[in-house]
Amino acid sequence: MGILNVTPDSFSGDGTRDNIELAVERAIHLEQQGVDIIDIGGESTRRYDNKLQSTQISIEEELHRVIPVLKKIVKVVKIPISIDTYKPEVALQCLDSGANIINNVWGVMSNKDMLHVVSNWKVPLIIMHNQLNNVYDHLIKNVLDSLETAINRALDAGIERNNIIIDPGIGFGKTVSQNLQIENHIDKFNSLGQPILIGPSRKSHIGIVLGDLPTDQRIEGTSAVVSIAISKGADIIRFHDVKEMMRVIRMSDAIIRGWTSVGETS
Repeated sequence: MGILNVTPDSFSGDGTRDNIELAVERAIHLEQQGVDIIDIGGESTRRYDNKLQSTQISIEEELHRVIPVLKKIVKVVKIPISIDTYKPEVALQCLDSGANIINNVWGVMSNKDMLHVVSNWKVPLIIMHNQLNNVYDHLIKNVLDSLETAINRALDAGIERNNIIIDPGIGFGKTVSQNLQIENHIDKFNSLGQPILIGPSRKSHIGIVLGDLPTDQRIEGTSAVVSIAISKGADIIRFHDVKEMMRVIRMSDAIIRGWTSVGETS
C-alpha cells in the first residue's frame, strides 16, 4: 500500500498540498513501481504527546482536498484506491467517486454511520487500533481485545468478514517501547483471523531508536520493521519510500512465502 498524502502538513513532508497534477503523477508512479493499493489521505494525523498535533479539518475541507485528486486518479490507474478517513461523510462521497477501500484510523471506535456506509457499499474496511492515551494493563491483550470488539461491531453492522482488515496501530496511542513490543508480536494478531496491515513507515519511534533521525533518514529502520513484520505474518505494508520498500517487501516475501523462477540458478 503506497501512501499518497494530499495534505499541507504531512508528518513525513511528502504532502502534495493543492497540486492535483503532482498527486496524479505520484499515483501513476506508485502503480508503475508495483504497489497493490494506493492510500489517499486528506487529513494529517501527526501526533505530539498522544494528542492530535495537526489541526483537525472540516468535512468540506477534506473533500476539497481529496475528491478532485481521486476523480482524476481513478481514470489513470487500475489498482484499488483506499481512502484514509474517519469521517463517514467523506467515505461516502469518495466511494461514490470511485474509491475501493476505507482506511479508518479510528477503526476501533468507528461510529455506526461509518460502519453502515462501508456495509452498504460492500467494500473492505481497515480497522486500526487507536486511543488517546498509552495506558494499558497488558498491551498485546488489550489491543487484541479492542480489535476483536471492533471486528464484531463491523460484523453486526453487516460488513462481511472477508472485507475486514486489521491494523494494530503502530505510532498511535503507544510509546516507543510499546510500538516495539507490537512489532515484536505481530504474529499474535493472526489469532483474529483477518488480514494484517501495518504502517511503520518513517514513524517517530524509529527515528528515536536510531538516534533522533529526521523522517527522511528512517528508511533502514523502516526496512527492519517491515522485514520482521512480514516474517511474523503481516499481509499488507503501508509505506512512503516506494522503490526501497518494494525491494524489501519482495525479498522478505521470497524468503518467507517462497520464490520460484524458470531457469533458476544458485
